[in-house]
Amino acid sequence: MHQSWVYIVASKHWTLYTGVTSDLSDRIWKHKTKAFVGFSHKYNCDRLVYVEEFGDIRDAISREKQLKGRTRAKKLAIIQATNPRLDDLAFDWFDIKAVEEAKRINLECQKVARDHEPER
Repeated sequence: MHQSWVYIVASKHWTLYTGVTSDLSDRIWKHKTKAFVGFSHKYNCDRLVYVEEFGDIRDAISREKQLKGRTRAKKLAIIQATNPRLDDLAFDWFDIKAVEEAKRINLECQKVARDHEPER
């Protein structure tokens, strides 16, 4: 079996996004560089504040669903149990200049794509 992770990323205003992945580094890179268009992008959730590792993706998906069903207060308590200072656990995973350049490029590509969408 391959490793899988359930993770929570947060914005600077503490909007939380819970996800699951089989490639944690790649997924966090995508959150930090705004490669996803959706909830985490809209609310700037790019700080890894919680992670759990699983040997089976089915267990990880089950845990993700469990966490998504919890209240915000319970999620914050779970985060603080392992990360009491609420640090970005991936703060030193990537070169900051590379993150900023990739973010700039992704945002520009998304703007171009929006500008060329057919009208409905």
